[in-house]
Amino acid sequence: MSDPANPLTENLTENLTEPATSEALTEIIAELEQYRERLVNDTLSMAQRAKIMKSQALASLEPSLAQIDAQIEALRQQQAALQP
Repeated sequence: MSDPANPLTENLTENLTEPATSEALTEIIAELEQYRERLVNDTLSMAQRAKIMKSQALASLEPSLAQIDAQIEALRQQQAALQP
């Protein structure tokens, strides 16, 4: 799960030993969403400069986006389980 290109997964791995609070999960979800948006924007910007088609750039990014989306969904489910 630890991806050197994604510092957030490193933090997630370190925090798995402590019980998460709803507030902590909200913060982690927001950070992952920001990371995902930045990854897409940076990739599209680089693709445009390299004259690569948008669809090709997004296709190469899809596995990473799927992993991030899965992490976000798992965190949301964990957060929902904490709600009374």
